[in-house]
Amino acid sequence: MPRSPSAGRVVLTALDSLDDAALADLYTVDRDAPWLRVNFVTSLDGASAAADGLSGGLSDPRDKRVFGILRMLCDGLLVGAGTLRREGYRALRLDEPRRRWRTARGLPAFPRLIVVSGSLDLDPAQAALADAPVRPIILTCETAPAHRRDALAPVADVLVYGEREVDLPGALDVLRRTGLPQLLSEGGPQLLGALTAADLVDELCLTLAPLLVGPGPGRITAGAPVRAARRMRLAHTIRADDLLILRYTRDGA
Repeated sequence: MPRSPSAGRVVLTALDSLDDAALADLYTVDRDAPWLRVNFVTSLDGASAAADGLSGGLSDPRDKRVFGILRMLCDGLLVGAGTLRREGYRALRLDEPRRRWRTARGLPAFPRLIVVSGSLDLDPAQAALADAPVRPIILTCETAPAHRRDALAPVADVLVYGEREVDLPGALDVLRRTGLPQLLSEGGPQLLGALTAADLVDELCLTLAPLLVGPGPGRITAGAPVRAARRMRLAHTIRADDLLILRYTRDGA
């Protein structure tokens, strides 16, 4: 693989030249250290969704291949309740080769789904919860209605962190200490905004789709402005025709 002589960055010009093992190696980090990876796809003009309001309209099989590898590598998949509802998440399952890859490395066959929801506006019958191969976790706060906690309790572990909003630093610290050090967040924008505001993001994987969507769809982050920008460093670039798959890590990581 060619490397930049100045920065030691890996530049990959063809996704098709990499098998899944090589892709996994590119994204593997030290399992002894906690790590929060965020994965998004955007249009060239920054939209986080296509005209139908869903991110799937920006993706294609090549992006989804990397998407699947990132899920294979994580201990827990972190997602906001709005994204879970809007994108129609199904149960978090992996195909047999990826389950075999995990178990060969001493990992559970499936990562665990972790949903962030301050209001608990979730349907216990949604497939992502009701059909999950591993009991999901729902992170909420004290103001969440008690009857919604009770309704979700049969299908998920509902954990309370924070009074009026979810205490993400506290919740993620506990998750990591209880066996989920490698976390992957798939959004949405409000969750990314909260993670950024708390300076919790170690890595951003960003796919640039060769599309101009125009005004309307939101961007990948939302919420209150942060006080200080976090410097990120380009770790590698993967090209698949006109599609760019970028990986940035926290500066100094």
